[in-house]
Amino acid sequence: MDAVRFARSRARSGANAEYPNSGSVTGGHGPRLAVLIDGDNVSPEIVDGLFGVIAMLGDATVRRLYGDWTQATMRGWKSRPGDHAIQPVQQFATCPGKNATDGAMIIDAMDLLHRNRLDGFCIVSSDGDFTRLALRIREEGVFVHGFGDRQTPSSFIAACSSFTRFDRLRPSKEMRWLSATTADATQTAGRQTDLSAHVAQQMLAMIEEAVSASIEEDGWSPLAKVGLWLALHEPAFNPRHFGFAGLGGFVEACPAINVRRCGEGGHLVRVRLVENKVPTACEVTRDGA
Repeated sequence: MDAVRFARSRARSGANAEYPNSGSVTGGHGPRLAVLIDGDNVSPEIVDGLFGVIAMLGDATVRRLYGDWTQATMRGWKSRPGDHAIQPVQQFATCPGKNATDGAMIIDAMDLLHRNRLDGFCIVSSDGDFTRLALRIREEGVFVHGFGDRQTPSSFIAACSSFTRFDRLRPSKEMRWLSATTADATQTAGRQTDLSAHVAQQMLAMIEEAVSASIEEDGWSPLAKVGLWLALHEPAFNPRHFGFAGLGGFVEACPAINVRRCGEGGHLVRVRLVENKVPTACEVTRDGA
């Protein structure tokens, strides 16, 4: 079972009530999670999809990325920690042939486990050396969510409560193309621009499907449910790729979407499709909310 199915099955069964001080995954803080990433073993291209899926599992209160940051292999990661509030952890490769990063991750995981403040761990690595760690954590009644590539040893996969392959976290070809095209458009046209009709139609079709799948009895779709649908079906989707700080700003810029804010301070956002309107473009505001 991968992490998305795991989260949905527990949400349906109300199993999050087992966690002390944790709320609904979709509404409250959710189960408290530690995310430990093996930077020596993981490509930075999966990070947006990774945290999209983790958001369905709970609240990532600990976020650490381990590796030897002096090495060229970590170069791709250097611009990514700030995107998701990840704490970089330096681990020098002091002994040739020995993986110091794995050792540091295991020690930190055990320290975190014995503080009894977490409900689950997300171990992001394809390394089978973490099999015993996953088993030990589960012996304490704590969930372990593994993330790795297709070459991940079956022993580590079996040791985890759920396991998600990196293939599910990587942006689709369409999403990579849309992101790149939008970035080029905003850079060349300044603060605000219209996307080409084709790019707009691709994005709007995805958002419209998410809104339609999240409709409630009053005909409106909570933005939180729309976000969960996107995390499930396109976990690599990130509004920031299109110049927006969040999903709210993204949908407000889509002419095919009506947005209604309610509750104290307008913090509850509900959306629905505009009737009988066929959009041809979607405005992109780089500083959108």
